[in-house]
Parts: sequence; structure tokens; C-alpha cells
Amino acid sequence: MLGDNFFKRVEQKTNVNKETILSLASKLQKGNMKDEKVLKEVIDEISSMTGREVSDEKKEKIVNTILKDEVPKNVDQMF
Repeated sequence: MLGDNFFKRVEQKTNVNKETILSLASKLQKGNMKDEKVLKEVIDEISSMTGREVSDEKKEKIVNTILKDEVPKNVDQMF
């Protein structure tokens, strides 16, 4: 399990608290990550939590990358 120190660093960088992160993680575990609708909902939720807008074009790129199992090991490479 990740320690509180990790969550504090994430919260400082994103303004998203530990409870919100754990809630999203739970949703991801229970959701069907091969369902386009679920993926878009998760992207929208993350966008809302972080205050960063995700264009429809970028959202489609993210969804298609996940559906095709083409997610790079370093997620930063996606953007």
C-alpha cells in the first residue's frame, strides 16, 4: 500500500486529496476499462478533479490507446 507521504506529494502537485484518489482507484478497479463510456467518464472525472480540461480529440486518443492495449510504460509519452 502506498504511504501517506506519497499521497501528500500527489496532493501538493494536483490539489487532489487522498480520499478522492482512493475513491477513483476503487472506481477503476470495479469498472470495465474496455468500455468506452466508462473510460470517458473516468477521464472526465480526473479532468474535473485536477481542473485541467481535456479536449475531445485528446480524450478520443486516450480511449483508443487504452482500448488497443497500446499504453506505453511511461504514460508521459502519450501526451
